[in-house]
Formats: sequence, structure tokens, C-alpha cells
Amino acid sequence: MIFPIFSVYADHYTQVTPLLIGVAIGAYGLTQAFFQIPFGYLSDKYGRKPLLIIGLIIFFIGSLIAADASDIYQVVVGRALQGAGAISAVLMAFLADYVSEDERPKANAFVGVQIGMAFMLALLLGPIIGHQFGISGLFWIIAALSIVALLVVATLPNAKPKKQYTLSVNNFKKILTPDLIRLDFSVFALHLILTSAFIAIPIFLIDNNILSIQDNWQIYLPVIVLSFLGMIPMIIVATKFQKTKTIFLLSIFLLALSQILFYQTALNYATFFIILTIFFTAFNALEALLPSLIAKTASSEKRGLAMGFYASSQFLGAFAGGILGGWIYHTFGLNSVFLFTTFIALIWWLIALSMSTEQH
Repeated sequence: MIFPIFSVYADHYTQVTPLLIGVAIGAYGLTQAFFQIPFGYLSDKYGRKPLLIIGLIIFFIGSLIAADASDIYQVVVGRALQGAGAISAVLMAFLADYVSEDERPKANAFVGVQIGMAFMLALLLGPIIGHQFGISGLFWIIAALSIVALLVVATLPNAKPKKQYTLSVNNFKKILTPDLIRLDFSVFALHLILTSAFIAIPIFLIDNNILSIQDNWQIYLPVIVLSFLGMIPMIIVATKFQKTKTIFLLSIFLLALSQILFYQTALNYATFFIILTIFFTAFNALEALLPSLIAKTASSEKRGLAMGFYASSQFLGAFAGGILGGWIYHTFGLNSVFLFTTFIALIWWLIALSMSTEQH
């Protein structure tokens, strides 16, 4: 919910600069990246549920700090603490623990779709809540949502793998296979592009007089519906017809296309709508495919650790996207952010060419 409004509303804080806007957005990703691996390993050792609870409590405290902030540095601290509640890897490992291996690709894809839908819903609600309650009010609501998540987690069973392992060079080598490294880079690039783009997109909407910030939902809602409908046949082709690599490469190409179109095109409502739909169709497809691909690389007893590397890569991408996007905006201008994200997408596409067979 922060993404679609923060770069516009950040002038509410003292001592704000374009670079610090990027730092505030990206700080969450840095601490997420740092703590995913320890959380994943500890969940293998002590069980998933305790680590989920600890992570959500840390996230709640960070949300309170950000909600009470008056200057941008306090927001950075709050966002960093939010990110320290790094439970994504634990949650994906929990899912894999309770789903049979045959059903795991479908389950991971289903969760990936839900994550995409949650992000889409956040794009709708963020501008509305931000307009009604301000950026501080938005952080208070985020804190309340973490309490809801804690209540959900309280209903879950706790389990941990029967076979435990130690952190060692050999165990790290086992989960850092070439395929896993490519997938880790993929999620890094995806979230770098997303975070950088959403430094620029909200400002572009305002500067081109497309919509006021509180009316952003009027463009995001139809984009969400169309991109979701566009993603479904792509996922079907990837999973049912074993064309994962083909769809994967197509999705990265569409992502790159959307970024160069943002850079090149004179934006009005129609062009912005079309480009944003292309962007989110590709993003949703990639967000749904990647968890099922990563689940194939890890044995059950090291799943938390492998998911930790994957999630660390994801959030490190978000951090890099915030920092680099903010720096490029500050140094070269807002439009240059899209030139940067286009370059990253093209590098990613070339790396993805070397992925394994269609079955992967």
C-alpha cells in the first residue's frame, strides 16, 4: 500500500530528498534480505510457527515507529524494522511441508497468484487510505493488519523437519546450484524493477495530469482485472503444457517492453493504461511461476534455508531498486529510471535463456 503513494506523500516529512525516498522504500528490502536466511534456518530447527510469530511482532513494532514518524529518517528506521520480521521464506517452507510433492507446484503457483492479488489490492487501497488518513494513518492500518496476521498464525499447527542439519559450507553448496542461482537472480531482478518503477509511476501519474493521487484506483482497478485475466492462460500453458521456460522468457520480454514504453512514450490515460496492463500481466505471471520453480530445488530438510536464499534475493532486489531508483531520479531525472529498469530486464532475459529444460 506504500508503493503507489509514498513518493508523492513523502514531502509530509522533514529532511526529505529523492534519494531518501528511495532509501525509505528500499530499507524494508535490505533487512528482509539480511534476515530471511536466519529465519529460514531457525524455522527448520525450531519449527515454522514460532518464527512466524516473532517476525510479525517485529513487523508490528516497525509499523508503529513509521506511523509516529515526523522526519524521513524515522520512517527509514521503521521500514527497516518492518523488514526485520522476515517470514516469507518460513511461510513458503511451511506451505511446502504440508503439501505433497505432486501437488506442490500447483500450491506454490496458487500462493504466488494470491501474493499478486494482494499486491494489486494494495495498489487500490493505498491511494484511498492515504488520501483519507494520510501516510501516518496508512502505517497505523498496516500495524493493525499485522495483528490480524498474528491471529491467523495462532490457529496454525507447528512442525519442523525430523532430520536436522548444521550450517556448513557443504550445505550451502547443495542449495546454491546453477538453476537456483538463476532463479535467485530472477526474483532479485523482478523486485528491483518493481520497486524502481514505483518510485516513478505515481509521480508520472500526477505530473502528466492523468489522475489525482486519490483517484489512482480508477486506473489500477481495470489494470488489475485485465492483467489477472491475461496471466491465467500464461500460467495454464506453463504448467499444463510444460512450457515454463517459454512463458518465463515471454514474461520477461513483456516486462522489458513495458519499461521501454514508459521511457519512450508520451503518456496520457490510454497509453499509461495499456503500458501498465502489460507490466502487471508480466509481473503477475512471473510472481506466480517463481515460487513453484524454486520449490523444486530444495530437499525438505533444507527447504527453509533454500527459501531463505530465494527470499533474501527478492528483498535485496527491492532494496537495490529503491536505492538505485532514488539515486537515478535524483541525479538524472525521473524518466531515466525506466531506462535503468529496461536494461535490468534485458540482462535478466539473457540470463534466463540458459535455464534448464521446459520441465523446469
